[in-house]
Amino acid sequence: MPVYKAPVEDVMFLLNDVFPIERYNNLPGFADATPDVVEAILAEGAKLCEEVFAPLNLTGDQEGCTRKPDGSVTTPKGFRQAYEAYASGGWMGLSAPEEFGGQGLPSVLNTVMQEFISSANLALGMYPGLTQGAIAALLVHGTEEQKRTYLPKMVEGAWTGTMNLTEPHCGTDLGLLKTKAVPNGDGSYAISGTKIFISAGEHDMAENIVHLVLARIEGAPAGTKGISLFVVPKFLINTDGSLGERNGVSCGSIEHKMGIHGNATCVMNYDGAKGWLVGEENRGLNAMFVMMNEARLAVGVQGLSQSEVAYQNAVAYAKDRLQGRSLNGPKFPDKPADPIIVHPDVRRTLLSIKSFNEAARALIVWTGLNSDIAHRSSDEAQRQTAEDYMGLMTPVVKGVLTDLGFENAVKAQQMFGGHGYIEEWGMSQFVRDARIAMIYEGANGIQAMDLVGRKLGKDGGRAIMAFFSEVGTFCQENASDESLKGFIAPLQQGLGHLQQATMWFMQNAMAKPDNAGAGATDYMHLFGTVAMGYMWAKMAKAAHARKAQGDGAAETMDAKLLTGRFFMERMMPETGVRLARISSGADVTMAMPMEAF
Repeated sequence: MPVYKAPVEDVMFLLNDVFPIERYNNLPGFADATPDVVEAILAEGAKLCEEVFAPLNLTGDQEGCTRKPDGSVTTPKGFRQAYEAYASGGWMGLSAPEEFGGQGLPSVLNTVMQEFISSANLALGMYPGLTQGAIAALLVHGTEEQKRTYLPKMVEGAWTGTMNLTEPHCGTDLGLLKTKAVPNGDGSYAISGTKIFISAGEHDMAENIVHLVLARIEGAPAGTKGISLFVVPKFLINTDGSLGERNGVSCGSIEHKMGIHGNATCVMNYDGAKGWLVGEENRGLNAMFVMMNEARLAVGVQGLSQSEVAYQNAVAYAKDRLQGRSLNGPKFPDKPADPIIVHPDVRRTLLSIKSFNEAARALIVWTGLNSDIAHRSSDEAQRQTAEDYMGLMTPVVKGVLTDLGFENAVKAQQMFGGHGYIEEWGMSQFVRDARIAMIYEGANGIQAMDLVGRKLGKDGGRAIMAFFSEVGTFCQENASDESLKGFIAPLQQGLGHLQQATMWFMQNAMAKPDNAGAGATDYMHLFGTVAMGYMWAKMAKAAHARKAQGDGAAETMDAKLLTGRFFMERMMPETGVRLARISSGADVTMAMPMEAF
């Protein structure tokens, strides 16, 4: 049976030493989030994930969800009780506004909890995760009546939420969307159409499901300009807030998937279902993007989560599995063989995962704090800077962390040899579950094109120039610090490669857009490597300061510094390779005749 332990200590290092959370006490909700309170919250959340969610991961994968003839869906054994424990503990509303029953705490804490939950049980964690995204969309674009009607029950966890975009003929290109909305004459609309790949579309864990559905009002303009967003509950709501009759929405089938078997991924049929407009007519994508951006960041967290849990199990196996002898002679002469962790290639593999996990977690926390600033700060300049950062970093977090999360799950599986290919060891599940994160909420190639085609040039390049300035300033300010010598020089070189790649696009992609398309994925990963390198430089500085305090953390900090040095020596040099690929352009890529493929 696979194991999982939530990395509470590592998160507390980030929130206390690297990005001290007390610096944000001017923001609403942060004054209550003292270090002691935060640690207590995360410790309790870790307990829930380790003891309740994690034991159901393997069994949930094996059992999957079941659709009955009446269209209802049963989740795996234990899922409902685990979800009830999550909801009754107030976790759904951890960072939701107090006026709707939430606790109003920083959203960065919810982001951390998303990692813990997704590591413990990705399929189960998707049910509350999607609900929190729907809550975010209704908070920004819902009417006051819609907020009063839906949010308290969703924050409580009594009702869950979904997002309905994809149709059989329409994925990324939402302009092809066919689901239609016909006015009923009473302020509501009749929604008709079919949606596919709807995560948590139907299940038995909540008394109502609130669907957010993209549809086209009759007579609306063609393409994306004619799409509106609607809230369509599974059960209609009576004027007194109680549940009324069943709406015209049903689960036609459950998708047969490679992984996340414990999540009900449904084909949803809307047959004149009653829905209400959210936000402005024909501006549905604008409203849905609130939820989509929340979801994209959450999916980036999922990439990290599968890397982390796969790593933990690979380390445990590598310390236990006896096979061969160390190249330098026996390390455990009293045993018939040495554990495989003595072998350099095993250590290289494990350290490549570990160094990613810790940098990715720092990047997630930093992004979560920027999200809090963007949503909670009263300082317009601060808010704009944070919003710029979020727009720039969202495709990087989603694309890079899920690409490497899957890659790391495969690496961790490799540590088990043939046992990694056997289902009961659980490693294949991490690989299968991690794979979807690269695809949904915008496939990673789309994330790369969004970064290069939209985010770099937005507002005259204001966001990317701010990133260059921040990292460059950090390097300059710490260039003379001998303790950071192994961190600053590689980071400066990587930043230089990123700046060169950005300039190359400016000079070569405007007249020939294929150059941007051919280099986009390499650019996204180049950016992600530099961002994680920056996180490691900041963590190294904090680790040295922590060692100087003499509080008994020296051994932990030494391990962190060694992990960071490995990243800088073995991972940062990839920026040069990425730059070379980008600079090669698109000529050869596009020269091949279609018939020759």
